[in-house]
Amino acid sequence: MQSSEKFWDTRAEDYAQSPIKNLPAYHEALARTKSYLSAEDRVLEVGCGTGSTALLLAGLVKHITATDFSSNMIAIGRRKAQEQGITNVTFEQATPFDDIGAQEPFDVVMAYNLLHLLEDMPKALGHLHGLLKPGGLFISKTVCLAEESRLWRVLIFLMQRIGFAPFVNSLKVSELEDGIAAQGFEIIETGSYPSYSRGRYIVARKI
Repeated sequence: MQSSEKFWDTRAEDYAQSPIKNLPAYHEALARTKSYLSAEDRVLEVGCGTGSTALLLAGLVKHITATDFSSNMIAIGRRKAQEQGITNVTFEQATPFDDIGAQEPFDVVMAYNLLHLLEDMPKALGHLHGLLKPGGLFISKTVCLAEESRLWRVLIFLMQRIGFAPFVNSLKVSELEDGIAAQGFEIIETGSYPSYSRGRYIVARKI
């Protein structure tokens, strides 16, 4: 199987041009996230892709550090920020296991459509917990394929065999929520918005 960096590097340009598949779900998650942000927040986004979400949220916070496995994704994000004249988003190539901004803890860590792509989710969650200030928020949206038809899992397996899909962990919602709580978080919001959305939106506070 390809490394995460190589897989997403080869798809970065296509990814940047692809329309969001479920706009109502994306806008709902974005609106809910906005309600938790404040003007003085320092935010870390892991798995930022080409930076679309970070750039949309930039005007609501002090600074966003946007990170991704893929150097090509990061390059596109930097280009978009420059084109849009946004100066308070810093793009860095990094994994969820790297020490980003370790000198000062973050107020918020965001991970959208990422946790199910990690081979060691507990380790990543524990590391991200350590990057947050006490009481800081972890905001995520995660595909829970174990709640879906078995056909999806079979299709992904076949795509992986020919290099057209990365590692994917088939999570249950309960497994995801328990995994977040086990790393020292208190879940303060959890739901699927709209109800048919495959992504589980969770907001958790560091305790």
